[in-house]
Amino acid sequence: MWKRHLSALLFGAAVVIALVLLRAADPYAIRVAREVAFDTFQQIKPREAPPNLPVRIIDIDEASLSEIGQWPWSRQTMAEIATRLTELGAAAIAFDVLFPEPDRLSPSGIVAGGDDYDVQFARALAAGPSILVMSRAVGGQAAPASKSGFAMTGEDTLASMPLLGGVAAPLPLLAAAASGLGVASLDQGGAGVARRLPLLWSSGTAPLPTLSVEALRIALGVGTLVVLGDSAGAGTVEGIRIGDLTVPTGASGDLWLYYRNLPPSTYIPARALLADGYAELAPLLSGHIVLIGASAIGLMDIRASALGEPVPGVSIHLQAIEQMLTGRFLYRADWVGGLELLIITLSGLAVVLVLLLTGPLVGLVFSAAIAAVAVATSWFAFARFGVLLDPSYVLFAVLVAYAAMAFFQFAVTDADKRRIRKAFAHYVEPSLLTQLEADGNLLRLGGDVREMTVMFSDVRNFTALSERTSPAELVAILNRMFAGLGAAIIAHHGTIDKFMGDAIMAFWNAPVDVPGHPRHACEAALDMRDALRQINERQSSAEPIAIGIGISTGPALVGNMGFEARFDYSCIGDTVNVASRIEGACKLVGYDILVTAETHAAVPELAFLPAGSIVLKGISEPEPVYLLVGSAALAGSEQFRAIAANHAALVEVWTSGGEDPALFDRCRAAAASLDPRLGEFYDTCLGRRENFVA
Repeated sequence: MWKRHLSALLFGAAVVIALVLLRAADPYAIRVAREVAFDTFQQIKPREAPPNLPVRIIDIDEASLSEIGQWPWSRQTMAEIATRLTELGAAAIAFDVLFPEPDRLSPSGIVAGGDDYDVQFARALAAGPSILVMSRAVGGQAAPASKSGFAMTGEDTLASMPLLGGVAAPLPLLAAAASGLGVASLDQGGAGVARRLPLLWSSGTAPLPTLSVEALRIALGVGTLVVLGDSAGAGTVEGIRIGDLTVPTGASGDLWLYYRNLPPSTYIPARALLADGYAELAPLLSGHIVLIGASAIGLMDIRASALGEPVPGVSIHLQAIEQMLTGRFLYRADWVGGLELLIITLSGLAVVLVLLLTGPLVGLVFSAAIAAVAVATSWFAFARFGVLLDPSYVLFAVLVAYAAMAFFQFAVTDADKRRIRKAFAHYVEPSLLTQLEADGNLLRLGGDVREMTVMFSDVRNFTALSERTSPAELVAILNRMFAGLGAAIIAHHGTIDKFMGDAIMAFWNAPVDVPGHPRHACEAALDMRDALRQINERQSSAEPIAIGIGISTGPALVGNMGFEARFDYSCIGDTVNVASRIEGACKLVGYDILVTAETHAAVPELAFLPAGSIVLKGISEPEPVYLLVGSAALAGSEQFRAIAANHAALVEVWTSGGEDPALFDRCRAAAASLDPRLGEFYDTCLGRRENFVA
């Protein structure tokens, strides 16, 4: 049993180790599941923010396109937007729009000496706190230099930042006129959802700020951004400082976005700014960071957010600016991953141990409790501290550990059942076999002392039969006999221990409890007598087969005996020896079924006759034995009661040392008329009357 527990423990530990290694590898599916869990947390508890944060979006929406005209608008229109925002006192004017080519609508491109709208736009940009953007582009040009100064603490962190590569950059004329230059590209996690925003990019030689950082820098009037390197000297980023604001980041300088549901007042349609009454917008725009971007579907700048809804790309930069202004951040430092691995290891091992010590039902409840605690802990860390602790993989690990251990136990149990059925199918009655399958502990290796009834059966004339019969025919006869006798034993809940040549050993009350086992054994013996009679009738040409049966009841040691590579389920003890000896005494007594006094006392309702006390080999005291004549129905008949009364009187005479030939003759005649075998019994009694002497 301990080896089985050890193998189960090792299997469970292997499953847990595999789960930990899988989590450490962190494949795509695991990352997506983790991020979806974090999205769910945000959907349940979006970021809260104070009202009237100084950030707005000038929205190029469908209505504005219908009123102003199709996209792209002329740079003259964009210059008007910049001019009016400067006039209304915007603290920063950030265009989340690319201007990589000259304006095709500019008159200068059509008529010599015509107005150059790009020049007009450049003047408008130069007149205010404007920011333009560049974006990643395959085969694009090298990124222009940042307009921000950079200072770094610790080791050089440039290598840890995402490489921008080729970009689509604004016209040099426009880039030179703008106060700031940022990167508009977003980092999209699994399933195309924007969950993290790189605040810093690498051009290969220098860092570049993202649009939201650059807009905040211009609004705060900061000339230099400070990149905070990690204190361990690994060359990773811990944060960025924008004036008095410190923004914690991931190792690559990214910000984990914490979304909120933006109020409608965040968006101001571009057509309202370009309308005649635009001055009324001053309270909404003065002193604000203003982002200009598109929500119109046709402009292809719609992204998926962690809240599970499509949002304009420009709003993602606004969300980041709000987080930096309010200090509401989500944290997932490197130590969080290590903590998750520890939780996974402990949870998995706990599930394995509980399943081994209790069982699948308690293990299921415990696994559910572990899962609930993991979810509750992750939620508390998110809601209270903004720490992103992954509950999804813990749930997966607990489920896999439970399923694996449940499958292992099922496989072991199924193997035990198949082993038990294979070992006992031919020797045990089906209902007992079902009990054995349900509780394999009934067959544990070793012995168990219990009250049992043991039977031995042997062919009386086997030597003579074997001399007159060919080997093939003899085997066929024995097989027919064993089939009939074995069926009778199994039908009465007996267990066939073994076939020994022409003999059978069987026992009752093991490996499972059999109430009334002495009676079951006696009734099996009577059915064996009937089965043998039918066998003899079917082979009338051959000499009839005769058997002797000995039955004993008492304590015996029963269990799997042998060694680990080869063992048998059997029983040993005085009860077994006595059963074997009285079976051998059947010839001496002259009757086919003998039982001990203990068996007789346990089944007084059957038809028994006392046969005296006989000396058995290896047994120190003479053993009282009884003839098993017939069933309870026979025992209640008038004929047998008369025979029993006469026999009792005769035994009393013999016990006192006397003789009564007339009584003996009456007993023999009456008994022989009931069963001819009883005549032979009385004949043998004349030569062993000392067995009846007290």
